[in-house]
Amino acid sequence: MIAITFALPAESSGLVGLLREKKRASSGGGKIIYGKIDNQSVAILHTGVGRKSCEPKIDNFLRAEQPRCLVSSGFAGAVREDFQVGDLMVAENLSDRELLSAAQRILADGNVRTAKLFTSTTIVDAIDARNEIARTNGADAVDMETEIIAQACSVRGIPMLSLRAISDTPAKPLPAPPSVLFDIEQQRTNIAKLSFYLLKHPMHVGRLIRFASQIAQARRALTGAIITLVSQL
Repeated sequence: MIAITFALPAESSGLVGLLREKKRASSGGGKIIYGKIDNQSVAILHTGVGRKSCEPKIDNFLRAEQPRCLVSSGFAGAVREDFQVGDLMVAENLSDRELLSAAQRILADGNVRTAKLFTSTTIVDAIDARNEIARTNGADAVDMETEIIAQACSVRGIPMLSLRAISDTPAKPLPAPPSVLFDIEQQRTNIAKLSFYLLKHPMHVGRLIRFASQIAQARRALTGAIITLVSQL
């Protein structure tokens, strides 16, 4: 079985919709979706956003399951100007070497870039924050879970690959402050807070609509890459 992790269902919904023999379960506070891609059995885990949510869920999952490898997937924010929304990347600094080589070969026709991913403790959006991450860490993109998942896999000897789709960039940033878009403590968007923000900043409604399109673009690219990858691993 191959395990695939996402932070949120918004990232995985395209893939989940294509699974065969689908069934759902809960384990250690995490929601797991089992199914098949071609003839390959997979288990999809939603970890939530950030260490506080991700760490216990991935630990509980790996205590209960024994995947032959794990793909840490989902969205990432670019911190360099040369990435576009919908670009795909495999993280060379956090991935198992053999899996990385396999992914580079399997996805060679899919315009997937090999790059460096930084795992942040906060949602990163401001240009200055993106530039600082690029400068101090030599990173190309940022997420909030991959390093945590890599550590959990490493102590158990499970090979892990990080495959991410770019959802936002310095040129196409988040449509509202991170604290408005997503409440990490509650692991959800506070609709009342977002609505109040949009009432005060009506020009940002268009940004939110464009961001929804960016998310859909990233999800389509990611879904196609995962299906291609998993079916050949």
